[in-house]
Amino acid sequence: MIPLTRIVSNHHLIRRRLTRIVLSPSLRSFSRMDSVTQSLAALSLKPTATVSHAATDSPAAWRSALATTSISEPYELIKTLVYKPKTAKTAVPVPVVVIAPESVNPSAAAIGKKLNLKELRLASEDLLKEFFALDKDSLSPLALNAENFSKVVTVVDSSIASSSSQFALHAHSSSSTVFLTGKDVLAYLQSLETADTKLQELDLSDAAPAAAAPAPKPAAKGKEDAKIEGAIQIAVGVKKEVDFSAWYTNVLLKADMLDYYSVSGCYILKPWSYSIWEEIQHWFDSKIKEMGVQNAYFPMFVSAKVLEREKDHIEGFSPEVAWVTRAGSSDIEEPIAIRPTSETAMYPYYAKWIKSHRDLPLKLNQWNNVVRWEFKNPQPFLRTREFLWQEGHTAHLTKAEADIEVRQILELYRLVYEELLAVPVIPGVKSEKEKFAGGLYTTTIEGFISTSGRGIQAATSHCLGQNFSRPEMFNISVEDPEDKVGQTKLYVWQNSWGLSTRSIGVMVMVHGDNQGLVLPPRVASIQVVVVPCGITAKTTDETRALINDACDELAKTLKKAGVRAKADLRDGYTPGYKFNDWEQKGVPLRLEIGPNDIAKQQTLTVRRDTGVKNPIPTADIGKTVTELLETIQNDMFTRARDNYHSRLKEVTKWEDVVPTLDSKCVVVLPWCEAEACEDDIKERSARATLNGETQDERAPSAGAKSLAIPFDQSKWTPIEPGKTKCPACGKDAKRWTMFGRSY
Repeated sequence: MIPLTRIVSNHHLIRRRLTRIVLSPSLRSFSRMDSVTQSLAALSLKPTATVSHAATDSPAAWRSALATTSISEPYELIKTLVYKPKTAKTAVPVPVVVIAPESVNPSAAAIGKKLNLKELRLASEDLLKEFFALDKDSLSPLALNAENFSKVVTVVDSSIASSSSQFALHAHSSSSTVFLTGKDVLAYLQSLETADTKLQELDLSDAAPAAAAPAPKPAAKGKEDAKIEGAIQIAVGVKKEVDFSAWYTNVLLKADMLDYYSVSGCYILKPWSYSIWEEIQHWFDSKIKEMGVQNAYFPMFVSAKVLEREKDHIEGFSPEVAWVTRAGSSDIEEPIAIRPTSETAMYPYYAKWIKSHRDLPLKLNQWNNVVRWEFKNPQPFLRTREFLWQEGHTAHLTKAEADIEVRQILELYRLVYEELLAVPVIPGVKSEKEKFAGGLYTTTIEGFISTSGRGIQAATSHCLGQNFSRPEMFNISVEDPEDKVGQTKLYVWQNSWGLSTRSIGVMVMVHGDNQGLVLPPRVASIQVVVVPCGITAKTTDETRALINDACDELAKTLKKAGVRAKADLRDGYTPGYKFNDWEQKGVPLRLEIGPNDIAKQQTLTVRRDTGVKNPIPTADIGKTVTELLETIQNDMFTRARDNYHSRLKEVTKWEDVVPTLDSKCVVVLPWCEAEACEDDIKERSARATLNGETQDERAPSAGAKSLAIPFDQSKWTPIEPGKTKCPACGKDAKRWTMFGRSY
């Protein structure tokens, strides 16, 4: 038997207040259908039938799938709709679950009126996953359980509650159906009621939308307009500028970047996203090896004794540290932490290995995973409980050597974002308050998500000084090579630096559009897709083979030229379907080939970033496409950079701070650099934004925090010592500093 492992989060490491959170379920596993039938049996409810069938994504497809089974008795489908009501911007949402027969079509407005709730909107896939761990096509009343029932408002149509007729419900999957009478559905839901949370029975037949007056026939749209509008509906389902959070999640799912995992806050990185990480790894790894950095691997477990050694350092991670406290049925004598970062795991061995100045510099890097048991709302790539990263840890004889490396690494991080991901960043140094816990100073590259108006820390390079090498810490020292007597000890200067898979999420947010993902060519696993066109039901086998062969040959030619190309020769899919499929996956360039293109020895290029179409000759296609991909890469960066820089606003009056933040910009202030002032800026800007509402601790901050003090101060009006004042407190300003809302 595999031991059940419990990993717990520590709210306060020093006090040992350990809260156990079970990550691993019991080894006994049940199929979804078995799980459903057992839950019903516990209530003495027995389905009239259960069936498995092909996965479905619409009522029509569901009916068609059920038609292929042995079900012969009449039945009606049950629809389960989930709405998100309008709430205060910082409040935790309480979804409204509406259960009705498929034939009943209640309007959101009418339901909201009955419940006295404002502006009901269909919930995003992200919200469905958070509350029910299911997608919209798998929802049913059975998605409600003792854990989530009290967190939602549940409404059932009275026609179901009083019916002895048979209804079809999904059994936690769009490929499984269970049949229950309406009264049994009601009994199941009533079993979940508590003293504080009751099921609501409503007559939803009168909540149907009123019949609209005949509308004048709209003017015919051009083909291009119709294509774009339809594609938006197919690819994403929600516009980026309307519901950014839902758009982001939908893009990741529909582009096949990731999938949800059974542990909240953890995600599966599928090949389409992991290949981007591999491109980053390959490039960055080669660069740091040129600097003399070597790769190594240290265990993921850290003893409590070692972790507690650096109080200042671990205080910054304390709420996020996950602990293993049990193996099988026995408590572990000493809890073992799972690394949130590796300073305290690695440095005892640096002290062991570094005995002389000749052992310096020691430069090691790990490509690994870390766990930070975040309690805020998880967001794929940006805020997850486990993530992949690289962490470099180096030791140097002098501060000057350490300082040089800090900036060298930061420059490499800038190049990862700007040269590979086409994402602009601004290099700078963090304030004392925002620097790495236990470090001397922290340098950073700061990105910006213009749609949400929030800054994002893209990567950091820290100088730890001698904080970790002192005798009271890890005692990493060497004899001073300048001291001929050999009596003087020098404590080494240390750096640490890290870049994570957060970079992928930033790239998606910056470049994605209402059609889906937009990938920069340098990190796309498929840079060019070749699609056969002009094939219809009347096309002869000979012509079809001719077009497919031309596409295949073109892809081979591009591969020989070093282009990552693929010919999409899938049968049973129209060219339009393939166009949409590859567009939502973000492939940078599409080449179309039809009978006329073959005759003209040309192909039609379609850029994903702009949609611009242009025919090009197939002669010397490798060179032409390679140059076009470079143009796409450069254009993507230029657009993003210009957008970012246009949102950097120089502000010298406090009354302009919050309006500038509200216009989704970064405020650049002449700042005094006092920590008390920094706290005051965050508090005052949040208070003005919330306007009396309570800040939800799980939501991103409404206040402005310091993002970075840019290295390049030349973009703003020179600060005059003694004359330029901090607009927040009135003291003398030292440097221009970026303040903004952030992730």
